[in-house]
Amino acid sequence: MDIKNAPNPIESVGPIKATLSNLFYGWGYNFYRKENQLRSDDLLIRGKVSDLLGETRSHLLTLETAFRKDRLPPPSREHPFPDSAALHTVQSLQSLVKDIEQVEVRIRTAAVPEMDRVNQRHRIERGTLENLAAIDLELVNAVLTFQRSVLSLSDGPAAVSAGPQLLQRLAIDAIWQRRQTIVSSLA
Repeated sequence: MDIKNAPNPIESVGPIKATLSNLFYGWGYNFYRKENQLRSDDLLIRGKVSDLLGETRSHLLTLETAFRKDRLPPPSREHPFPDSAALHTVQSLQSLVKDIEQVEVRIRTAAVPEMDRVNQRHRIERGTLENLAAIDLELVNAVLTFQRSVLSLSDGPAAVSAGPQLLQRLAIDAIWQRRQTIVSSLA
């Protein structure tokens, strides 16, 4: 028997086939379309990037704790006030941790272009999602570079105080702004 000419029992069912097909595709949602794969990849990548930033933030918190323990002892009669340089370093680390947390929240909660008929028919949905995937790749590279530089920090005061300069040199904000420009142009 030839496979190409084999009868498909689902095609001859009629209304049941239509209902089954409608349930499977869920009102036009096709699990296998490239656009849907790109959309889900975008969510997955941004989740992983957010996790990487969370790991980096927790490492910085560990560094801050070790630095506080080493450089900011409890007040005593001889030293009632903390060292101002050490206090400045701790404050800059706290600022860096807050900045990383804000970036992490922005990345995790950002919108992905919706699957609607206007995007599918009148805009280049696949091209837009492929551009977002390319930007996500740049974002992953920037975050990995940042994470490597933070994880290489020791708990020495010079290395810990270099932390805020790392975030300033990082291109995450510029990359993220390009992504948001693409998404906002769809609205």
